[in-house]
Amino acid sequence: MTQTTLSLTAVRRRVRPSRALPFLVVGLLLALLLVFFVLPVIWLLLAPSKTAGEVVRDNPLSFGSFHQIATAWQHLFAFQDGAITRWLRNSAVYSGGSLILTLAVSVPAGYALALTKFRGRKTLLVITLVTMVMPQATLVLPIFLELNRFHLIGTIWSVILPFSFYPFGVYLVYIYFGSSLPRDLLSAARIDGCTEWQLFSRIALPLAKPVVGLVAFFSFVGNWNNFFLPYLVLPNSEQFPVQVGLNQLLTSTPSFNPVAGAGLNVTIPELALAIIVAILPVLVLFVFSQRTLVSGMLAGSSKE
Repeated sequence: MTQTTLSLTAVRRRVRPSRALPFLVVGLLLALLLVFFVLPVIWLLLAPSKTAGEVVRDNPLSFGSFHQIATAWQHLFAFQDGAITRWLRNSAVYSGGSLILTLAVSVPAGYALALTKFRGRKTLLVITLVTMVMPQATLVLPIFLELNRFHLIGTIWSVILPFSFYPFGVYLVYIYFGSSLPRDLLSAARIDGCTEWQLFSRIALPLAKPVVGLVAFFSFVGNWNNFFLPYLVLPNSEQFPVQVGLNQLLTSTPSFNPVAGAGLNVTIPELALAIIVAILPVLVLFVFSQRTLVSGMLAGSSKE
C-alpha cells in the first residue's frame, strides 16, 4: 500500500509541471496584454484629467480633477474655432455616404457571384480576392491619379467613392450566400414564379441581415479610421475627417512641435481627449451592435 502511494505521488510530481506550463504561458500572455494594450488605454483615459505638467510629473495612472477635464474640453473645441466639430461632422458624412454605397454595391455583387452563373464570374471573383488581400497603401497612387483625371481631387467624392467599393464586404456576402442560403427555398420560389430580383429582395436579403450588419460595421470602422487617402486628396482643413485633423492637432501640440504650437492651448491632455472623442463613435457603435456582429461572424459557419 505504501509503495502504491509513493508511486502515485511520483506520478503527480511529474504531471504537475506539465500542467503548470500552460498556466504559465497564459499568465505571461495576459501580462503582455496588460502592459502593451490595457495600460496605454488607462493612461489615455486619465490624461485629460491632468495638466501637461502633471502628465509628466505625476503617477501615469493617477487621476487629476474633473475641472481639468472641463478645461481640456474647452481648449479642444476652441481650437481653430471648433475645428474638431467640423472634422467629426466630415467623418460622419464620408463614412455614412460610403456605407450606403458600399451596401448598395457589395450585397448584390456577393449575391451575384455566389448564386448566378455568367461569363467572367470566376475572373471577377479572383480580382475581388486579389484586391482584398492587397494593402490599401498600394492602391492610393492609382486611385489618386484616377480621381485627378476626373477632376475630383478636393471634393467630397474623392473620399466617398474610393471608400464605397469594399472587396472584403463582397467576399463576406459571397461566402454567406454560397454556404448558408437554402437552394431548395430558391428553387421553390422560382417554381412559384419569382423573378431573380424578387428572389434577392424578398428572400435572400432578409435572411442575410447578420452578414449585412457585419459588412456595415467593418466598412464604417474602416472608413472612419482611414487616414492616408483623405490626407492626400483633401487639401483644405475645412474638409478634413477627424483622423487627418488629429494629425494637424498633433503638429499644434508644443510637446511635439514647439514652434507651431507656440501660443496655443493645445497640450497633451487636449490631444488625449481628442483621441478619445475620435474613437467614441466607433466604440458606441460596437457596444450597440455586438449581437449583430456575433450573428454575422457565425453566419455561413454551417450549411443547412
